Amino acid sequence: MNGDSYVERLRREGRIVVVGASLAGLRAAETLREKGFTGSLTMVGDEPHEPYDRPPLSKQVLLGKASAEHTALPRRRDLDAEWRLGCAATGLDMAARKVMLADGDELEYDRLLIATGVRARPWFHPAEAQLDGVFVLRGRDDAARLHRRLEDGTRRVLVIGAGFTGSEIASACRERDLPVTVAERGASPLVGALGGVIGEVAAGMHLDHGVDLRCGVMVTALEGDAAGRVRAAHLSDGATVEADVVVVSLGATRNTEWLAGSGLGAGPRGIACDAGCRAFDVRGIVTDDVFVAGDVARSPHPLFGYQFLSLEHWGNAVAQAEIAAHNMISASTDRLPHLWVPAFWSSQFGVNIKSVGVPSMGEEILVTQGSLEERRFTAVYGHQGRVIGAVTFDHGRWLQFYQRQIESVAPFPPPYPTVDRRSEGRKPVPAAFPDPSVPTHGPTVSVSGYSPADQRITFTPARA
Repeated sequence: MNGDSYVERLRREGRIVVVGASLAGLRAAETLREKGFTGSLTMVGDEPHEPYDRPPLSKQVLLGKASAEHTALPRRRDLDAEWRLGCAATGLDMAARKVMLADGDELEYDRLLIATGVRARPWFHPAEAQLDGVFVLRGRDDAARLHRRLEDGTRRVLVIGAGFTGSEIASACRERDLPVTVAERGASPLVGALGGVIGEVAAGMHLDHGVDLRCGVMVTALEGDAAGRVRAAHLSDGATVEADVVVVSLGATRNTEWLAGSGLGAGPRGIACDAGCRAFDVRGIVTDDVFVAGDVARSPHPLFGYQFLSLEHWGNAVAQAEIAAHNMISASTDRLPHLWVPAFWSSQFGVNIKSVGVPSMGEEILVTQGSLEERRFTAVYGHQGRVIGAVTFDHGRWLQFYQRQIESVAPFPPPYPTVDRRSEGRKPVPAAFPDPSVPTHGPTVSVSGYSPADQRITFTPARA
């Protein structure tokens, strides 16, 4: 049977299993049906809920402007799928083309899409993590529990970690007029994502809104009372912070453990795949029946030196899922590459922050419009003489322009005059990203190469 006839039969009567019933999994399943797939479709999800939207959880839900139960993702069409919710995948047999489930069942497939995403990284000390009042925020149930606690006479909140999610949580607490302390190992909030120049702006936002911001410190231990409720945190500088709610916001862990021993190129940084979303095996050989999409995927991008990028971005999950679905049921000559330019947004302390490209690859930064002092600006990142990323604070109209600069490999610093006279004469300055050799919050991963076949990976849990 030639390739074309196999694809035609696959589209009519094939068996496709999607592991991961969240944004990427849902959009991939919808795209499969829209593209004419009429075979068997099975959706597997470890949560009991149908697909829901995550960005509102750290914004509207914590503020009481939306309930966690009303964050379901809109459906573009009926899927005619079998839903296996509340039942996690526990293993993969690539030779037999089977997915093993926690309830002992096995699902056979002709094509498999893995979209298992990430989960919140827990507090490093299991007993302390179980104290009443210690939370993480990733899923719908997490948001509902945290919202209920914030409504229930909380005296002081401690947020551990000042990345985007931690900063959004702190912002929501202050909007609710709750006292909040933020402990951040780095020199400033958002420093790992946007660098020290922008981190100083973010720090000013925290301080101006009454956040007790503690940077350059680690939380070394959480202390509970006799009833098992959290009451205080001990910091590396010797200070003690009293708190009856602690939110651990130390980043995410990719959901790949269930693939151990499967032969797939999966590990702590995600599942390696090619530009067409086909997964690599541990030998670096691309598979043709296993595809990957969303936060768990790690794929090369020509605009960024063909480095493997792992992106926890809403838009990337949608775009990659649609490409993966198209390629799963297309002949090789009709397949498309996933070349979406990363984009991200956050709302905190009344400021709308948007970014495009990969700012964290930038060596230098130049403010091209607006003013850091006014917290309304556009800043552009440069890497090896080209524009690699941009960020805006309440200045989003410029972002599309800089996306085109990234796509066209425009030189850095930008050679054209700007429309903002305040930027005349400005020079690029170091972006001030943290030294990558210095451990940050949560686990650190050292990789000796980009090959998915490279097994020399060390995984070192950091204490805080």
